Amino acid sequence: MFVATDRTRLLVDAGLSRREIKKRLAAIGEDLAALDAILITHEHSDHVSGLVPLSKGTNGKCVPVYLTQRTAPYIEWAESVPVVESFQAGCGFTIGDIDVASFTIPHDAADPVGYTLTSQGVKVAIATDLGYVTDSLRVHLRGADCVLLESNHDLEMLRVGPYPWSVKQRVMSRRGHLSNEVAADFIKDDLDTRVSTVILGHLSEHNNHVELVRNLASKALNGRALWTRLVVAEPGVQSEVFTY
Repeated sequence: MFVATDRTRLLVDAGLSRREIKKRLAAIGEDLAALDAILITHEHSDHVSGLVPLSKGTNGKCVPVYLTQRTAPYIEWAESVPVVESFQAGCGFTIGDIDVASFTIPHDAADPVGYTLTSQGVKVAIATDLGYVTDSLRVHLRGADCVLLESNHDLEMLRVGPYPWSVKQRVMSRRGHLSNEVAADFIKDDLDTRVSTVILGHLSEHNNHVELVRNLASKALNGRALWTRLVVAEPGVQSEVFTY
C-alpha cells in the first residue's frame, strides 16, 4: 500500500517486484525515487519479495526500511544492508509529517504488525494477515478515516479447495487469515462510524471471490445503516487512488 502527503511518501510492504512497483507508482503519477521509507509488516515472501532491490533506491540513495527488531533477522539482504530502522512492536515513530503507530497482530510470522498512519488530521489503518480480531486491533482502528482490512477466504471454498489439509488448517487457525465472515462481523459490530472508506483486501485467488466479499460486507454495512464506502481490492489489480 502506498500512502502520500504533500511532503512524505511511504510504501507499506514490498511483495511485488521493483519493476512492478515502479510501474504502478508511475500509473498514479508517482516516482519510485521519491520514496521516503518502506514499512514492513512481516517477513513472508508475499510481503517482502521485492524489498531488497527496492531498498537500494535510485541513483545510490537507499530507502530506509522500518521493521520490528524480531522481524529484521529474517530478511536476507544479500551483499549490502540498506538503512534499517528497527523498532519494538507497539512503538510509534514519525516519518516526515506522518505519525506511524504499530500494533501486534496474530499471524504465523516472527513478529507481525499492523500500522496506523496519521497526518493532518487524517488516519489510515492497515491490518492484513491476522487470524482473528484482537481487542488491540479494535482500539487501534478507532478514529480511522480509511481502513484496509483483510477478507482472505470463504470458509466453504477453502474447505473444498485445492490446498493440502495442513495448509487449510493454518489458514483457518488463530494465527492464519481472516475469513469473509469474520471481516463482515467486524464491520457489523466494531467498525468505527468515523470510517469513510473500508477496503477489504488480501483476497485468496483460490479460495475467495470478489462478489462473495462484497455481498457479506454490504449486508453488514446496511445492517448498521452506515454511509461508509466499501471497496473490495481485487487480487492482482491496482486499486483506485483514495484522496482525503
